[in-house]
Amino acid sequence: MKLTPKQVTELHGFNNLTKSLSFNMYDICFTKTKEDREAYIEYIDEQYNADRLTKILSNVTDIIGAHILNVAKQDYVPQGASVTILVSEGPVDEAPKEAFEESPGPIGAAVVGNLDKSHITCHTYPEYHPELGISTFRADIDVSTCGEISPLKALNYLIHSFETDVMTIDYRVRGFTRDVTGHKLFIDHEINSIQNYIPDEVQELYDMIDVNVYQENIFHTKCKLKQFDLDNYLFGYTKEQLSEKEQQFITEALTMEMDELFYGKNLT
Repeated sequence: MKLTPKQVTELHGFNNLTKSLSFNMYDICFTKTKEDREAYIEYIDEQYNADRLTKILSNVTDIIGAHILNVAKQDYVPQGASVTILVSEGPVDEAPKEAFEESPGPIGAAVVGNLDKSHITCHTYPEYHPELGISTFRADIDVSTCGEISPLKALNYLIHSFETDVMTIDYRVRGFTRDVTGHKLFIDHEINSIQNYIPDEVQELYDMIDVNVYQENIFHTKCKLKQFDLDNYLFGYTKEQLSEKEQQFITEALTMEMDELFYGKNLT
């Protein structure tokens, strides 16, 4: 049954559907020496410290139309950071049309809906391989909402906020709400694929796989960068400083790392 925005907001009580977006991203780099690896970790900790993550998540809060109730943030030793934001907003008379469209959300701060008693979290995990020279930065972001708007509207902004080589994205809807007749609604918007919330110009850069369980309102998309410039993956030097053999070795190592993260298993 296809519902109009007006029908969706005519609920018995409030909308207590929980919509959760889990955005897991990886940034990969080749660090030649132990000093390079330590410098990379230091760079990542500065680039994505708790203050920077708080700013990113605050913009997500604006995009999904929420108010910040509380912020808890922490930089860890030796590395990593975490931010948790509790958000809330009062009811609205009518949800905006764009809250129900299966399309990419905005890049900047734009209020497009409402939600109530929800949270946004981010945890970072910089690490490196002590022998192979591969350094990996992972960030896990969860946006959980209770209201009309889907947190998928913040996905486009999140993708543009990080340098992403591999992405794993999960979206699920849980709970139920009722319309004014008492009829249960287990989802209040149409969704075919998470990919429909990613702009075409971004999709062109990635290989993508969907694993969706429609009857359970579970959606899963994995993305891996198709091509890359080796210079963007060398920390502290350029490929001109390397022999062709070294360039080939590093390219293969980076490709293997991306493939293993994408497929979720060791390939060697």
